[in-house]
Amino acid sequence: MKFLLGTKQRMTQIFDDNGQAVVGTVLAVAPAMVVQVKTADKNQAGSVQIGYGEKRAKNTSKAERGHIAPALKASGKENIAFQYLREFTTDNSADYKIGDPIDLSIFNEGDTVEIAGTSKGKGFQGVVKRHGFKGGRRSHGQKHSEREPGSIGVGGVQRVFKGMRMAGRMGSDRITLKNVKIVKINQEAKEILVKGAVPGRPGSLVEIVMK
Repeated sequence: MKFLLGTKQRMTQIFDDNGQAVVGTVLAVAPAMVVQVKTADKNQAGSVQIGYGEKRAKNTSKAERGHIAPALKASGKENIAFQYLREFTTDNSADYKIGDPIDLSIFNEGDTVEIAGTSKGKGFQGVVKRHGFKGGRRSHGQKHSEREPGSIGVGGVQRVFKGMRMAGRMGSDRITLKNVKIVKINQEAKEILVKGAVPGRPGSLVEIVMK
């Protein structure tokens, strides 16, 4: 299992060898560092925690500085901290050591990966935008019914069933895309281009996993 963290940058398109346009999303993928390794036993699965994105150590809590100190000491970088810490469950956790770097070299063009991110938050929305309702009738006798939800159930039950599609908070959900193809890898710019759209706003964190 291979994994890495990155940030969404922008969408673009390139042309393949056959002249076909390929629309994709550019992800900035800076090197990450192994912070913690848990080996598998009968009580828990093996996992690897990695740190991504550098920030000043003084902006980090003392508890977090103590947690990442062994990794920073092993790598020779002791005056930084990480913006993000993420843990991945894997069967080959024994292959990783604290302080090891993880970069784009683990992936190749044409690989198929899973990408997980947080979708854009849209706040409180009505049923037309949230669920695609067509709204009420525009016939004679109707007033202000263009975007109404309509009936929410029978009267005899005296309650609303769970799962009823109604207005509410929309977005800010964790979304995982499977079978996403890596179209191009730019080692110099530390960027990869994946086919299709990726959830989230520009600058948001994404997890890239290849099982």
